[in-house]
Amino acid sequence: MTHVSRPGRLVLLGHPVSHSLSPLLHGAALASAGLDIEYEAIDVAPARLEHEIRALVADGAAGNATIPHKEALAGLCDRLTPTAGLAEAVNVWWVEDGELVGDNTDVAGFHALARRVLGCPPGCERVALIGAGGAAAAVLTAVGDWPESRVRVFNRDPARARRLCARYPDVARAETVIEEALAGATMVVNATPIGLLDEGFPVAVERIPERAAVIDLVYRQGDTPFVRAARERGHRAGDGLAMLVEQAALSFQRWFGREPNRQAMWAAVT
Repeated sequence: MTHVSRPGRLVLLGHPVSHSLSPLLHGAALASAGLDIEYEAIDVAPARLEHEIRALVADGAAGNATIPHKEALAGLCDRLTPTAGLAEAVNVWWVEDGELVGDNTDVAGFHALARRVLGCPPGCERVALIGAGGAAAAVLTAVGDWPESRVRVFNRDPARARRLCARYPDVARAETVIEEALAGATMVVNATPIGLLDEGFPVAVERIPERAAVIDLVYRQGDTPFVRAARERGHRAGDGLAMLVEQAALSFQRWFGREPNRQAMWAAVT
């Protein structure tokens, strides 16, 4: 597995609200592995991303990226893994031979989350996907490996949804009306930040098909309001915490070439 030998600094680039649990996760993994390295979360304005990442490359750092930098960071990398290249989004990065390398562990993280919510490996799913950013691309990349599964994508900007779906012609179709995306869905996925900063829902739970599983990529301690409402109506539902833990564990693997202590990571955030 490709990895840096040992970064001297680990940095999360992204929205400050997204920082709350990641330092706890990585702090637990680093402590369990006996690594005296701090995981630092910093807020970087989009206009400053290139300047900041170039300085971090020069410093031999490694780290993660979250909202709103995943797609922009992919364009700044010298090399992308095949998964990050397909998703056109990067959530984990490191420096190798002086080059900035980007990967996307959100894809495998979403696999783990979906299996946890469903209680079995996903397959033959009809997914209603709300959102068309980097997180949505990770979902589509993951669903592309699920047997006989298809996705209908709804986004407030229909053109953005069409552009995303054009990259996954065998899997995805854009819808301009959310009812069309929801029709016949066996799984509904929120890949927007709705619910991260407020109590909002990406769609009223009353509109979700009765037997559909509900996955919210947003995570908040005690579950998101959307997940709680879905469970109250009898849906299998889960927020993005399992995805967060798994993508963080895989990030650790990329940086250090070994497995982290997942049990310690879970204990740090539950």
